[in-house]
Amino acid sequence: MKKIIYYMSVMLVFTQMQAQKDFQGMAVYESKTQAPKFEGMRGNRDITPEMQKTMEDRMKKMLEKTFILNFDKSASIYKEEEKLEAPGQQGGGMRVMMNSFMGGGGTFYKDVKTKSYTVDKEFMGKEFLVVDSLPKLNWKMESETKQIGGYTCYKATAVKEASKTDFRNFRPKNNEDKKPEDKKEETKKTSGETKTNFEDNFEMPKEVTVTAWYSPEIPVNQGPENYWGLPGLILEVNDGRTTILCSKIVLNAKDKVEIKPSKKGKVISQKEYDETVIKKMEEFREMNRGRAGGPPPMMGR
Repeated sequence: MKKIIYYMSVMLVFTQMQAQKDFQGMAVYESKTQAPKFEGMRGNRDITPEMQKTMEDRMKKMLEKTFILNFDKSASIYKEEEKLEAPGQQGGGMRVMMNSFMGGGGTFYKDVKTKSYTVDKEFMGKEFLVVDSLPKLNWKMESETKQIGGYTCYKATAVKEASKTDFRNFRPKNNEDKKPEDKKEETKKTSGETKTNFEDNFEMPKEVTVTAWYSPEIPVNQGPENYWGLPGLILEVNDGRTTILCSKIVLNAKDKVEIKPSKKGKVISQKEYDETVIKKMEEFREMNRGRAGGPPPMMGR
């Protein structure tokens, strides 16, 4: 009898270890970013109300995306859900480039054991493979809870440096915060013949406050994009102007997904990639200076 109990115990432990090893889940996230308002922008008198509405509508669509996160105990892949393009939409090359600026494009692989990530990006017709360490956020654990999709979630907050190559962080400049002398100087610049560059109407914050909601009921150190480091799957993230909310979870589906990093593109660090993008954006900025009274090239007229 003792032998039977012993063997049953061994089998139970083995079964539990195998279940943990084979554990896998899938989560669907809806990402939405508050589109900037183009009304009252300095130096853009050529923009008609109709053009303004078209720009805002296009920007709104670009900033609404669906992502799939496949995860196991130690790694995950996060990728935008593929959708058929409607006739008349912008070309594939421009779409891919803009996706990389708006939080999409490529496969984001996270390995929480090695604390590293790999993401393939395409920029200006070149493929890059960004490989770097996962950002370490100093999460402040809160006692507040709420339900998301039937799961009890706990609140955590952190402050992070804003990525200079993530255009979702851009926000219209607030003239109300300027000193009177600065406002006067701004009026001089925009009242003359010289038009202001489109990008001059926006600014990038130095820091972004992040609020995350995680569920210990799904005990994995994972989340959307590059978010991780909490004792449970992150089901919601509020990151500046962006909200990422989980809309569906499937645990231990019959069909498993291969969770591995992409291998295409020139291997580069995040810092090197950011410097490449910023340099090219500065070149565009100089090219467009003086004729940027209208919308930027990505919007069209």
